[in-house]
Amino acid sequence: MWRRPRVRLWTAVSVAALGFLVALEIAARHYDIPGPITTQAQEVVFAPKSGGLLYASMALVMLVLTWRERFLALGAAIGIDVAFLLVRWAVGAEPTFGNGALWVIIGCAVIALTRRTGRERVLLLKGVGLGLLLVTGRKTGDTWLLLTSKTRPAVLDPYAETADHALGNPSWLAGRIVHASGPVGSHLLEYVYIQLAVAAVFVTLYQLRHVAVERGFPRHHLVRTFLVIGLIGPAVYMIFPTVGPVFAYGADGGHWAAADLWPNTAPPISAPHPLAFDAITPRNCMPSLHTAWATAIFIHSRNGPRALRYAGAFWLVATLSATLGFGYHYGVDLVAGAVFALTIEGALRAHDAGWHRSGVRFVAYGATVFTALLLSYRYLPQQMAEHPWFFGPLLLLAPASVIYGYLRTTAREEPPPVPAQRLVPQPEMV
Repeated sequence: MWRRPRVRLWTAVSVAALGFLVALEIAARHYDIPGPITTQAQEVVFAPKSGGLLYASMALVMLVLTWRERFLALGAAIGIDVAFLLVRWAVGAEPTFGNGALWVIIGCAVIALTRRTGRERVLLLKGVGLGLLLVTGRKTGDTWLLLTSKTRPAVLDPYAETADHALGNPSWLAGRIVHASGPVGSHLLEYVYIQLAVAAVFVTLYQLRHVAVERGFPRHHLVRTFLVIGLIGPAVYMIFPTVGPVFAYGADGGHWAAADLWPNTAPPISAPHPLAFDAITPRNCMPSLHTAWATAIFIHSRNGPRALRYAGAFWLVATLSATLGFGYHYGVDLVAGAVFALTIEGALRAHDAGWHRSGVRFVAYGATVFTALLLSYRYLPQQMAEHPWFFGPLLLLAPASVIYGYLRTTAREEPPPVPAQRLVPQPEMV
């Protein structure tokens, strides 16, 4: 079994992932902040940060179970959570939920190792791994964001804001619209922004709905794209650290902000320079991973029923509105995030198809466009701001060209439709 290339590949990936988590844990301890392994272990007993995410992860594990096993797992999770709630109520702690779901996931892993054999063991372990990857990815991202604030004392927000003049400073406009919408619009967008991972789980549940029957996972699904985006994207935070207009140019930045202008007045065009900032706010704007994840949800919802397609489109539009309207991102962040998501999705599909020539060309083109965007934001922001009628359409043309290339490339990967067989009349027996 160990001689199989696929087994060796997954073994190497697992070892590399474990090494990355250990290294991240050590780096976090160096800055006196909890690492991903520590925070995940604490949630076995202590209050989870997101109970909804843990139950969504358990739902992914339940995809490989029978209906009877699913009811037993859900009942066990609810029962454990009720017990935890009673204990927290008795000691006066804040009520929360999610521990039961994590216990069930761990229990499924133990059952797979002790009670299952062969293909059934592998299938259950894959389900457990899928659920834990979603949770661990969230914990890893939280730790990485804290590290960006500790290791990048200066931010490049003036460069992104200056380049954003080419698009008409959409964050300032969206911020005024959200403020005018009142608490109803703000709460709706805030819910969409926070629950992005839960929306991804709904799309994944549809894509993996036949796993329990077919006893196997499809070759490509949304979780793969989600995890790769979350793995590669934060590395760019270190290259282009930005905190967002609500912090760099708004009241939330306090005395660290360059000015208190967001969302009422856009800053005047001037020569940008690095801006010193606090050691708390994450430098997580470039590229906008919320835009990248929402784009991935939209792409993977296209093959679903009409309700799922509408939900995917709504989540994309609402996420883009929230990222701009709350001042978390600049317009140029969203452009880079969309190109980033399409390039990664195209790379995963090209890998599954055997890296054919059109797939390689598309991935190279998407990576080139993404790199060109970052370089232009960093070294040509003033020229972009001074010539918006040239650079503005160019910024919009960049993601449009990547979308066109993605559609052409994926259309070639789709199997041709099977022509309907024509019935030939047969002579009748007399």
